[in-house]
Amino acid sequence: MTKPAPTVQGLGFAFLGFAVFATHDVLIKTLGNSYSIFQIIFFATLFSFVPMTVTMLADRKVDNFLPHHPWLVLLRACLMIAGMSCAFYAFVTLPLAQVYSLLFSFPLIVTVLSVPLLGEVVRGQRWAAVGVGLIGVLVVLRPGATDLTLGHLAALTAASCSALATILVRKIGSKERSAVLILYPMLLAVLVMGMLQPAVYQPTELLHLGMMAMVGLLSVGAQHLVILAYRAAPAAVIAPSQYSQIIWATIFGALFFNERPDIYVAIGAGIIIASGIFVVWRESREDVSPRTPVLKAPNPRMDAGPSPRPKQLGLPEE
Repeated sequence: MTKPAPTVQGLGFAFLGFAVFATHDVLIKTLGNSYSIFQIIFFATLFSFVPMTVTMLADRKVDNFLPHHPWLVLLRACLMIAGMSCAFYAFVTLPLAQVYSLLFSFPLIVTVLSVPLLGEVVRGQRWAAVGVGLIGVLVVLRPGATDLTLGHLAALTAASCSALATILVRKIGSKERSAVLILYPMLLAVLVMGMLQPAVYQPTELLHLGMMAMVGLLSVGAQHLVILAYRAAPAAVIAPSQYSQIIWATIFGALFFNERPDIYVAIGAGIIIASGIFVVWRESREDVSPRTPVLKAPNPRMDAGPSPRPKQLGLPEE
């Protein structure tokens, strides 16, 4: 039997990984009707510790868990927890497709932040893409025509926190071990969410506890599928596949939550996605940018750990 071409195989892993992420978000939205997002995050993180710890312990060097930039590592961990909390809240309070549309502003925010924080040179075409993407966000939000809620603010905050965390990885990722980038956000999440439990805890049914476990395990599984995708195919090919989540969001929203995205969400999402794909395409050209901050860290998921690149996750490249 003929083996599939690496690019086809990589796309298969990517589409499957983002489908798993979308399934993970359905569970969050379902659980959010009965439990605080802080309780969901606490138990999901606890259950994700097992597979992530196995991955980290595969690399047994003594300095695995000692950060070279402790304050920046701590800042990144705080950003990841804040972004994950905001994303979970947005999924609970807004239609799935609308949340994804706003989260997809992530590459545009990275492009803007890369100028002052990474010294990236962004020329006219990419600035134009950012401006067009902003128009897409406004089309989704329709300020003045619809009520803007905390859910909308939470989704945009999640994208912004993810972008800042990504920029930090680009600054310190070459000096910090993958175990540090994975472990510290998880430990801080358990600590912070654990401290909040006396105020938010609700007795958990066994079925719901299993669903919280699945949130954590699906996150880890989806992350590793995306890693496999980036091993098999070029980043410029894989990065746009994240936008397939809007298809799953539309399907799952209709099936499970009776959600029907209106025409404005569809148009706005299309504009944002087109802008993001253009930014990825521009960065993939060798004569445009030596840093390519979006292309090297295209995953806006705050619960997905570090940027999905094998070396930074402590996994061998093939």
